[in-house]
Amino acid sequence: MRLILGSGSPRRRELLAQIGVVPDEIRPADIDETPHNNEMPRPYAARLAVEKAQAIKSDDLILSADTVVAVGRRILGKPVDAGEAAQFLLLLSGRRHRVITGVALRIGDKIWSRQIETVVKFKRLSDMELSAYLRSDEWRGKAGGYAIQGIGGAFIPSINGSYTNVVGLPLTETANMLIGAGYPLSFEGAPA
Repeated sequence: MRLILGSGSPRRRELLAQIGVVPDEIRPADIDETPHNNEMPRPYAARLAVEKAQAIKSDDLILSADTVVAVGRRILGKPVDAGEAAQFLLLLSGRRHRVITGVALRIGDKIWSRQIETVVKFKRLSDMELSAYLRSDEWRGKAGGYAIQGIGGAFIPSINGSYTNVVGLPLTETANMLIGAGYPLSFEGAPA
């Protein structure tokens, strides 16, 4: 069974490699990721994951995902510039927020979909920490403007839920979905 990863995220490829999964092909889906009016974060993440899976034309098994950072009802996407990254980080500073990943698996007309949520606590950021982080450029291309697996991890005293979800792909649920779809998951080739 061939597996197509409908994402160009190197983090998702690295996470899959942790469980011995190497996609046969990487084919990022090109869809409009604009939230609908009044769309809540969880349904938004679910919709994008499914739309990405549906956008890839293939009879192979397709895995796609979308990770959303949410403060209340507000969806924080990938910041377009350092100014927006600063706004996001100041909003997250000193409070809890949710990271929701929608995961979709499709083969033919059959689609499996899950949404996994993790609560992340951010420390209160000093002006010096914020400035240094913005200069690092780590915020680029990251939902909410941070990466827990990088420098941003220094700002997170605790999480409640899946760490790999915050990185971009909840491994437990993804592995279970792959097994349920008949993908031969052996964990062989995973790093020791």
